[in-house]
Amino acid sequence: MRKQMDSMNHNTHHEGIRTVKVNKVCDFSGNSDLCICAVTWNMNGKVVYEDLVELVGSNSKSDLLVVGLQEVPRKNIARLLETALVDTHVLLGKAIMQSLQLYVFGPQNSGLSIKELKVDKHSVGGCGGLIRRKKGAVAICMSYNGIQMVFISCHLSAHARNVEERNSQCRHISHNLFSKYMNPYSKPAQVTVWLGDLNYRIQGIETHPVRNLIQKNLHRFLTSKDQLLQEAERGQVFDGYCEGTLTFKPTYKYDVGSSNYDTSYKVRVPSWTDRILFKIQDMEEIRASLHSYESVDDIHSSDHKPVKAHLCLKVNEQP
Repeated sequence: MRKQMDSMNHNTHHEGIRTVKVNKVCDFSGNSDLCICAVTWNMNGKVVYEDLVELVGSNSKSDLLVVGLQEVPRKNIARLLETALVDTHVLLGKAIMQSLQLYVFGPQNSGLSIKELKVDKHSVGGCGGLIRRKKGAVAICMSYNGIQMVFISCHLSAHARNVEERNSQCRHISHNLFSKYMNPYSKPAQVTVWLGDLNYRIQGIETHPVRNLIQKNLHRFLTSKDQLLQEAERGQVFDGYCEGTLTFKPTYKYDVGSSNYDTSYKVRVPSWTDRILFKIQDMEEIRASLHSYESVDDIHSSDHKPVKAHLCLKVNEQP
């Protein structure tokens, strides 16, 4: 695990984040060995059951459903998710650190497909947990149908100015997760999916020009101002990871109950704070195809819009 994730550290020979196009055609009937639907959502301390149904209810054909949540209220979210998925999926594993939570669901009767499931967590920052805004990461490591995978849900420090702090938190999380299970002879994870409220912002442009571009459906021109892509290009974080093209609108910050960007006195710059990244350790061993990467704009109970990705894996036959 450490071997794979140490690539987060500064490296003069870095790849940055590779932007991959979405292939909208996905055949669940046999072309893929494993299909994963990943969801991340900052809930802003509130829960509406209908929103959870909207979030996970349309993914009944996925082999694995990975749900990463931040700023979760003091409710039994696991039970609500299980109720929403009762006809199709069962809970395989969960990792919880106060308001930062991660759930992995699989098809009914899929328990025999799982081996070596481990969970871990790593806290960063101060006392954010007191106001249900715990910073850090929770993670689940598992083998499913012989594919070794790691899922990470994180919530990093806020505010545009704290870029270096977020970079440092990423490296600390990478270095510490599953370190107690270290085995120098074990293989690194074949697939890593890292999602969450990474809190990287759009910088170098004021809020009103940003909103004008979004209103004209020209937000693709804002990706060059995205801190996460900039920092990855500098070799600071997520070296060698992949992400779908940012075709959806920035997911933060909205007025709660609406699809209007922040109208408070702060008038925050809209940003892609909520992201889903993935890394394939050996692309000759496993091929990955991204079939969707989108925000869920019909959910209005939070100041964040959820983000979903649909990733399919094909194991190449070894000679």
